[in-house]
Amino acid sequence: MSRYIPVSEMSTESALLYAGYRHDPVTRAVAVPIYQSTAYELVGDLADIADIYNVKEDGFTYTRIINPTTRILEQRWATVDGAADALAVASGQAATFLAIVNLCSGHPGDNVVVSKYLYGNSWNLLFNTFKRLGIEARLADPRDPSSFEQQANNRTIAFFGETFSNPCLIPLPVGLLAEIGKRLGIPLVVDNTTTPLVCRPGSLGAVITTYSATKYICGHGTTLGGLLVDNGNFSFEDPVRFPLFNEPDEAHGGILWHEAVHRLGDLGSSACLLKARMTWLRDTGAAISPFSSFHLIQGLETLHLRMQRHCENAAVVASFLQQHPKVRHVSYPGLSTGRDRDIVDELVDARIGHGAMIMFELDDEVAGRTFIQNIRLMYHVSNVGDARTLVTHPVSTTHTTVPKAQREAAGISDGSIRLCVGIENVNDIIDDIKRGLDAI
Repeated sequence: MSRYIPVSEMSTESALLYAGYRHDPVTRAVAVPIYQSTAYELVGDLADIADIYNVKEDGFTYTRIINPTTRILEQRWATVDGAADALAVASGQAATFLAIVNLCSGHPGDNVVVSKYLYGNSWNLLFNTFKRLGIEARLADPRDPSSFEQQANNRTIAFFGETFSNPCLIPLPVGLLAEIGKRLGIPLVVDNTTTPLVCRPGSLGAVITTYSATKYICGHGTTLGGLLVDNGNFSFEDPVRFPLFNEPDEAHGGILWHEAVHRLGDLGSSACLLKARMTWLRDTGAAISPFSSFHLIQGLETLHLRMQRHCENAAVVASFLQQHPKVRHVSYPGLSTGRDRDIVDELVDARIGHGAMIMFELDDEVAGRTFIQNIRLMYHVSNVGDARTLVTHPVSTTHTTVPKAQREAAGISDGSIRLCVGIENVNDIIDDIKRGLDAI
């Protein structure tokens, strides 16, 4: 009998500390080692080594594809998120790119139906870069889930949206979109960057979940990283929509991914992520460094504590802003009403809270700029998910390249302010907000 408790019997809080690794097998060191190595010695029979390269056996070959430190990060997060497997990459943007491009057929006509409420860089990726790669993005309204079905056809490779749109915080009806997608054979891909632990899209039917681990998973504004998560609830067996999963893939020697995954041990949980790892990650080079993976593992260990404090502070700040006479409107999931509130209640674990992002509206662009220029405690940066409170004026930063019509259609006005509430003393945060508002 093992003297260790199986991870399957652990709570989420404990799995964040223990999943995927107990100690180093040689030294019994408790902290996850940083395997700062690009390559691994190929020892043994050459036929066995060839099997590793031909995806017939597990093994480490080159850190651009797989690394021991990174593999622990992947296994730990997959366990915490209740998923089949995870793939760590260089950034959240790389995660979004690989999650969708991995599903393409390689033939003209591929399209993805996306929420019209999107983060600026995601909008550019989908509507500009993907267009140049032959993948069409089609806009739909998450407040009208049927619009996703109306935009879809037999070449739609995914539905895509953010759990809570950045920065407008429109909730995505994950359960409804997952049902529509399941009926049509279309996987739902959800970016859950701003609400790890708060929301688990996979439990609501999302097929793939993506994260910018740079944000709350890291938690300290120090390290870039991204995660693709296969929730293990979709087969990708439609030969018309997903031919590269069902026909020999010339990108890896004519391999059949559904067959290959069954031959493997550690990497045998997801044909989708195996294909992404062995083709797209290998060929684009969007690899995360072992040192970055180590930092993200450190972030995981305190994620549940930080998210609780983030959410508690954000609820207090949102209430303050809602009552301030110079604030025209406050968007925060915890303040939602009507149909939006029903979706929010389905999405979040209320025991933790409603996330840490708030968007509020001031009169115009001048008011927005004046607010930003008069704060003293909060950081004016374009990042989110830091332990510190972060603030930005989207029109001047994250959404400056998004055309005005699309930006306004997504709910971002000239006076919009995005606030990502940190874990400081909440009274200090409110005092700084007052300072900025008093200057208007």
